[in-house]
Amino acid sequence: MKGSVMSVLVVLALVAQDRVACGLEDKSYDYTKYHTMDEISAWMSQMERENPDVASSMIYGRTYENRNITLLKIGFTGATPKKAVWMDCGIHAREWIAPAFCQHFVKEILGSYQTDPKVNMLFKNLDFYITPVLNMDGYIYSWKDNTTRLWRKSRSPGTGNCTCFGTDLNRNFYANWGMVGISRNCCSEIYNGPTPLSETEAQAVTDFLGAHQNQLLCYLTIHSYGQLILVPYGHPNISAPNYNELMEVGLAAANAIKAVHGKSYKVGTSPDVLYANSGSSRDFARLIGIPYSFTFELRDEGDYGFLLPEDQIQPTCEEAYQGAMSIINYIHDKNFRGSAITVTATLWTTLVASWISSANVF
Repeated sequence: MKGSVMSVLVVLALVAQDRVACGLEDKSYDYTKYHTMDEISAWMSQMERENPDVASSMIYGRTYENRNITLLKIGFTGATPKKAVWMDCGIHAREWIAPAFCQHFVKEILGSYQTDPKVNMLFKNLDFYITPVLNMDGYIYSWKDNTTRLWRKSRSPGTGNCTCFGTDLNRNFYANWGMVGISRNCCSEIYNGPTPLSETEAQAVTDFLGAHQNQLLCYLTIHSYGQLILVPYGHPNISAPNYNELMEVGLAAANAIKAVHGKSYKVGTSPDVLYANSGSSRDFARLIGIPYSFTFELRDEGDYGFLLPEDQIQPTCEEAYQGAMSIINYIHDKNFRGSAITVTATLWTTLVASWISSANVF
């Protein structure tokens, strides 16, 4: 008997070794830690591999340092193009909580669409285009050592006599470019570049949005810090045509966020609650006709700033997820009213059935 048990244990050990050697061992991704670009890229491949029916990847550009800019496309495959939601994270390298949120968001929707009727309906009617790290060059540089941790910009070299590196990607889009909230000093953190779209990363997003602008209903760009939800525009004298609705949707998202862990988010244009700026991706998205465009500035309000401790990753992502879903559900229900009614009826039927079942127990 002992010999048999030992034989089984030896076989199991050999199988485990083979799984490790082949990279098949069970390893749960730690969503409570910050991850390097290599780890995030491997995670993206894992998401695609584990969810082949609803997840695929797409390369839509190259960084200055010649890295592929890749997004995850999530949703049920259809015969015709679907309406879509865009989300990007990590446009500013030092804002590590932003890529952590994109990963959390993907985990949540992929983990719930088979059991949650509302998320399932989102997958049927919408595609999600999610870029976990847009500024890959800068993000990798911010991981180099303590002296580079707070790097913000891209990694393109300065032009002319400038020896400094990088352009603020969120000042480089063709939306009121160069008008307010920028610097023409190429060493500044808010340097807007020599020309609009001088940065390949901004050009890649611009090209993708232009090619899909009739599909895209919503543009979400995730930043830190400040606990804000920003609506277009960054210029103090320009308002979005649907400003009032954007504010209503943003305030509802802030309420959804507060309900999770009690954190308050301010809602408004950048000049109203932060500072004026121009050339942002949020403003560009609204300018080309994407109706709902928001910037999330995640935790905190300045205690840790860009160095948000890892023990705040999970609560930050939990609350921001509810805020993002508040916006996405609003947009979905407005555009697919029949689907929203069907989901409501299904949920009500489920609740009634559950109540009847519970009543029968007694």
